[in-house]
Amino acid sequence: MQGERILNILPRSVRFLVKRSVPDFEFLQEIRLRTRKPLLLVYGGKELFVERVRGEPYIVTKEDLKEMVDYISNYSLYAYEQEMKQGFITVEGGHRIGMAGQVILEAGRVKNIKHISSVNVRMSHEVIGCADKVFPYITRQKELYHTLVISPPRCGKTTLLRDMIRQISDGNRYLKGKSVGVVDERSEIGGCYMGAAQNQLGIRTDILDCCPKAEGMIMLIRSMGPEVIAVDEIGNEEDVHAVEYAMHCGCKLIATVHGRSLDELKRKPVFDRLIREKRFERYILLGNHAGTGAISAIYDNDVSCLFHENDAEKKVC
Repeated sequence: MQGERILNILPRSVRFLVKRSVPDFEFLQEIRLRTRKPLLLVYGGKELFVERVRGEPYIVTKEDLKEMVDYISNYSLYAYEQEMKQGFITVEGGHRIGMAGQVILEAGRVKNIKHISSVNVRMSHEVIGCADKVFPYITRQKELYHTLVISPPRCGKTTLLRDMIRQISDGNRYLKGKSVGVVDERSEIGGCYMGAAQNQLGIRTDILDCCPKAEGMIMLIRSMGPEVIAVDEIGNEEDVHAVEYAMHCGCKLIATVHGRSLDELKRKPVFDRLIREKRFERYILLGNHAGTGAISAIYDNDVSCLFHENDAEKKVC
């Protein structure tokens, strides 16, 4: 089903080639189309050039990009002006279609994008149960710790976050079900399409879709009274202030951030302060050397290692 949905928005000249090149759509992560450049897939964490004939890559044309944009936007890109301000459109299934081209400015702000020259299809994947292994480390006596997931790109942080939300919302052997408020700024967590979440986020979850993280966290606290707030990719001081506000209001925070290590995060002043002040109680570090979503290490708020991939026998202190 997921494969068919994606194939339907690809240019006709590309559909068969992608279908022929992809044995299993569950392992397809990205489809990249760039004008006058080879068609590129990210499959199972590796780049794959799609061949038109043996030894000859398929070169994406300007017409391919126009055709695809027409399919994605139902032949009216301006109808998606709000989404395009962020540089992407979310389609059915929760897949995010990023675009690059000539930016249209209005009063110094991005209004839209025209003359699309690059399209990146980022596949939305659900891996039910992928968060099972983290719950012994992020819970204690049926309660949840403030948790920050640190991950380089393409390492499965959103996939992990999504399953954590589902299990927190539904409840599992480590904690009873809790009300969860999700601020889904880029429609990647819930994969909302026409207002409805395409991914499983649990029975006690409320989603603010396409809402800025900082504003959304405060809105949820005031309107929905969540026990837990979940956000993807916090990055600036405004996000961090909203995280601290939510914590002071009694909400547990589950968040992600781009990074390759805790040391790298400490070099960013806004996150260094969070770490020094022990705002988060658990840090989960992801890597991709053992496959997407592989957990490299888990640390407590003193940055003491509770789990390491090279020492799987280490237990929670």
